[in-house]
Amino acid sequence: MTSQNSRKPIDDLLSIMARLRSPENGCPWDLDQTFATIAPYTIEEAYEVADAIEQGDMTELRDELGDLLFQVVFHAQMAEESGQFTFDDVAQAICEKMIRRHPHVFGDIEQISAGAVKGQWEEIKAKERASKNVPSNGSILDDVPLALPALTRALKLQSRAASVGFDWPDISNVIDKLNEEMLELSQELAKGGDKDRLEDELGDMLFVYANLARHLDVDPEAALRRTNAKFRRRFNYIEQALAAQGRSSAQSNLEEMDALWNAAKLEERK
Repeated sequence: MTSQNSRKPIDDLLSIMARLRSPENGCPWDLDQTFATIAPYTIEEAYEVADAIEQGDMTELRDELGDLLFQVVFHAQMAEESGQFTFDDVAQAICEKMIRRHPHVFGDIEQISAGAVKGQWEEIKAKERASKNVPSNGSILDDVPLALPALTRALKLQSRAASVGFDWPDISNVIDKLNEEMLELSQELAKGGDKDRLEDELGDMLFVYANLARHLDVDPEAALRRTNAKFRRRFNYIEQALAAQGRSSAQSNLEEMDALWNAAKLEERK
């Protein structure tokens, strides 16, 4: 039994979670949840962590990390109830994994560069996948999660394929492929734009954009979040400029709003 003086906040959180799931006096909503119903909240909390980082709000980041930690505790509690594993098992597993994947820190390998660390990490991960008794007809792409955001999943699929040599040798090849996909989309539009075909061609183009991001060593999700923030900032400038005139964006037109958009760009460059 943990003494009161040595008790940590994580112990309190685990106790709170156990109480919430108690069949006798727990919360009906928490008791109704399963791994599947909680998973969307887990994903949402991870995005809220990323948003707090994007905003540079450390107070918000602290709170969002707490929400994300609660998701881990929730899943671990449900697993413990079904006799699968406990929160301590989760912590122990990640400790072992981090030690295993950092032999240059915890082992007898000499210090290496950041680039070499990344390559070593991927090599160790590949060995771990091979040790999980994957069927001989299994694919190296099998364990890339389906629930990932599409751009992130495209990046991981491409990286996994590249690890066995299936990759463009030069970024110019990726640019050529992107131009090819853009031409195919244009040709499909010229035919009348069947929705199913357009979706297919647009998907091909986005996949190549993800590949381009990988070759540039840029996270496409981060790049798009940055552009989303830029769009919102500039559109807010338009709304505020119109509001100063006693009008809304609905009372304006494209030409006027485009001019204000360019004004917002100039302000940012200053």
